[in-house]
Amino acid sequence: MKKLAFALMMVAGFASCDSDDDGVDIPFEGETKEYTLNTIGDSGVSGTVTFNENEDGSTTVEFDLEGTEDGSVHPAHIHMNSAVETGEIVVTFNPITDGESITEVSELNGEPITYEELVAYDGYINVHLSEDDLPTIVAQTDIGGNALTGESVSYDLNEMDIAGVSGVAVFEERENGETLATLDLDGTTEGGSHPAHIHVGSVEDAPGAIAITFNPVNGATGMSMTNIAMTDGTEEEEGEAITYEDLLTYNGYINVHASADDLETLAAQGNMGANASEE
Repeated sequence: MKKLAFALMMVAGFASCDSDDDGVDIPFEGETKEYTLNTIGDSGVSGTVTFNENEDGSTTVEFDLEGTEDGSVHPAHIHMNSAVETGEIVVTFNPITDGESITEVSELNGEPITYEELVAYDGYINVHLSEDDLPTIVAQTDIGGNALTGESVSYDLNEMDIAGVSGVAVFEERENGETLATLDLDGTTEGGSHPAHIHVGSVEDAPGAIAITFNPVNGATGMSMTNIAMTDGTEEEEGEAITYEDLLTYNGYINVHASADDLETLAAQGNMGANASEE
């Protein structure tokens, strides 16, 4: 009987140990997403913003900036849309003090949002100079679906009717399949504004109908940045969705014009998509 009682005690002890092992708490290891904050203008401010998943599904957002001044306080927000489109504020972070800030985010525009939803959101982050100077942006990044994948293609924009004006058009893929299009021209002059479009067909078959309108090229900088998600619509019907992959094989060419009042004079021109190899 003593041996039986001892054996039962041993079994109970092993069962107790197994129960304790099963009940051990495993530390939560959430997902993490980091974005690079790019310097805007000559601010000298750059850094990272990291989204960390919490166990309850919310997100802890951490800023780590370089180039800020001692004692500086920079407001920061998530805005809807991409940075080139601009949009309203939907999340306000705790101010970035001496380059650092930590904020727990569980709502967006007053509605609940999870980590998974936030890292897929159609938005961008602005870091402002100060509470008294919100229009001045010191650092910025697209986030979520607007983040760039690293895939890109460039097309030459050749000199046409205006001597010395030429450059490139760079198309960059976003996570959501849309495109950040950057026109970068040399030879433009301050005060100028140059309309630009993607036309149907090739340079050799021009003129073709306008399919997509870029933001005008700023003569002072020679730059234009446009988010492309749709073709141009008409009064009768909306445009059609167009992805980065669609643009790679699109039957089109790019025209950059002298001005809105002089569309006939071309500043630069180049084939793109399926026609790029024709040059």
